[in-house]
Amino acid sequence: ALLERRGARMAHFITAGFEDLLTIGGQQRPDLFALRIDRPAPLPEEVVGVHGRLSSDGTVIEEFDRISAAGQIERLLDSGTRCASIALLHGHRNPEHEVLLEQMLLEAGFEYVARSSHLSPFQGLLRRSQTAAADAYLGPVISKYTRAVERGLGAGKASLHVMTSAGGLTDTDSYRSMDSLLSGPAGGVVGCAMTGRANGVERVIAFDMGGTSTDVARFDGDFEYVFEHRVGPVELSAPALAIETVAAGGGSICRVEQGRLAVGPQSAGADPGPASYGVGGPLSLTDVNLLLGRLVAERFPIPIDMEAARARFDELRLELESSVSEPVEDEEILEGLLRIADERMAEAIRHISVRKGIDPAGYSLVAFGGAGGQHACRVAELLEIEEVLLPGDAGLLSAKGVGHAVIERFAQREILRPLNEVVDLLDGWMDELRAEAADALVREGVRRDRIDRPRRIIELRYLGQDSAIEIEPRPGVDLQTEFEQRYFDLFSYRPAERGIEVVSLRVVVRSQREESDEVQERDVGAPLTVEPKGFQRCYLDGAWREVPCHEAAELSVGVEVQGPALIQQEHSALVLPSRWRARAAGDGGLRVRATAGTAVGEAGEAGDQRRERPAAVELELMSHRFSSIAREMGEMLQRTAISTNIKEREDFSCTLLDPSGRLVVNAPHQPVHLGAMGLCVRELVAHRALGPGDVVVTNHPAFGGSHLPDLTLVAPVHLEDRLLGYVANRAHHA
Repeated sequence: ALLERRGARMAHFITAGFEDLLTIGGQQRPDLFALRIDRPAPLPEEVVGVHGRLSSDGTVIEEFDRISAAGQIERLLDSGTRCASIALLHGHRNPEHEVLLEQMLLEAGFEYVARSSHLSPFQGLLRRSQTAAADAYLGPVISKYTRAVERGLGAGKASLHVMTSAGGLTDTDSYRSMDSLLSGPAGGVVGCAMTGRANGVERVIAFDMGGTSTDVARFDGDFEYVFEHRVGPVELSAPALAIETVAAGGGSICRVEQGRLAVGPQSAGADPGPASYGVGGPLSLTDVNLLLGRLVAERFPIPIDMEAARARFDELRLELESSVSEPVEDEEILEGLLRIADERMAEAIRHISVRKGIDPAGYSLVAFGGAGGQHACRVAELLEIEEVLLPGDAGLLSAKGVGHAVIERFAQREILRPLNEVVDLLDGWMDELRAEAADALVREGVRRDRIDRPRRIIELRYLGQDSAIEIEPRPGVDLQTEFEQRYFDLFSYRPAERGIEVVSLRVVVRSQREESDEVQERDVGAPLTVEPKGFQRCYLDGAWREVPCHEAAELSVGVEVQGPALIQQEHSALVLPSRWRARAAGDGGLRVRATAGTAVGEAGEAGDQRRERPAAVELELMSHRFSSIAREMGEMLQRTAISTNIKEREDFSCTLLDPSGRLVVNAPHQPVHLGAMGLCVRELVAHRALGPGDVVVTNHPAFGGSHLPDLTLVAPVHLEDRLLGYVANRAHHA
């Protein structure tokens, strides 16, 4: 409903003078380098200015104009509008005007009203406006659906709970549409945690690869949350599981772009689908796996047209040969396309682990979704992960996760005060939030003795910064010390003489899991062997071979399969390379481990001599890795910035340059800076040689400075006294 604009007709009420806020947004272009920008229109059909003004501390500057508001409400009713959202300036500090307007709307006959001070009581008028508008736009659609489900259940016969983006259940009375937008992927993360517990593993990474995209998330004994996230064109302030999505799935389109191979982000979707579906679709990852024999065509629920897949691949090969001078084998091209997709998915996992100071090698990878098993072992190798868990019915794990989620409530409060002023008050405030959330569970029918221990989250940041770090206080550990160490782990430095601010407090309270959810792996003794059901001609481990095929459902507990092999599930398949072995865990699930002594790592070709890849593949892989470094530089700069120009307007750029100062790759940042970066570095190097550890900061116009408020920072990258190149970033008011 959100992406296809099929929500309710609604109006948005905002403080007079700010009517254009949703149109202006944050001023960022959705695609910085696109020549044509088609900016989506705001969700509200109409925006109404409300007369009445609060100061930043919540005191009333201008009284609320009831007469003007009543006239606008009557006009909207006459036009047929029955849904509204409210976001008034500083309403999070004092909701008095918002509450009064909400009462007027409901008494006048409005059917659905979303009030920002209730949904998102935090600083930031734009995000509160977007959150409230999205809730009002989708609320009637969701409410209509849940009421229909309740009628189908029958009055009094069952209670209905709905999944939220945060991975918990809530009853329909408390359910808000803004909480539902990522509920499907959240179900997969819950299912991933269940799979880990069933195998006695608490630290797992969810790897959910479907037809269009791949979702990844981390579970470290408990869920990782974000409290601001984007869905389509809308930035929401609502709890959600921290899920990273990359546009790489079974339907990702494979093509040639500027002489190199590329995979995605475009997808063939379900219609027309991959070329092998036989309805004119493009070459996709599913076709690549079929052509390499990594999928069994007879297992698909629809007829598979291998000739159509081969024809689309021949077109790609001819296009590639016309742009490169070297001959390339078919298998090298197909393997290269898989390698590119694997690298992109591994990078998404690095984003939720390595960039947060966490080594993924200490985790097990839970692979699910229709395509997860085809790529899991290779992605694990890229991340030095030595164990992959494949749950039974891996293609349906998200639905299973929804069925096993627990009832959950959040209570939250914005603080925005220095830590040293409120440190003695934090425990009391936390207890109040715990009681608020627990009472909500009790009203829903959860017994108090079935409520789990609360989870407490404190958001802290250095004064002046925008991005906060979430700390879960531990008994006997000083909060300031914990924050400073966590900050240093992330950014490798500690700001001097800057105070710490408490941004917000949150408490998560859940009902206890049922005992049936806790199924531990059974000790089955020595591994058993089993004969394969058949063989498939498959290109695996660098050669064509007859690979044994097994049915996961027929593998009894303890049966072990040594790669290379293909293991079929009802809705997915596992590709098992020669350096991996799979052990059946029951119910069609598999525990897959790297063979003892295998040196897994970045090359992703453990145990084998690394083969030289085609230039078209190597170019795309290196471009992606360099781009990731440049993007990570930008993320670091933005998170640690104090300047509003950097942290909100994103007026900065980051690049990598070669030893001569020529641009190698830039992140998708401000173009106005990028043209001057190479000139700046070349001029600096001409006047001064930069040694290991040197850093130059300049805004000199003779050294590529575009205007005085811009500062450029340049640092050399050396390895064993050999200059590899330079990194540079330029920011406005840095």
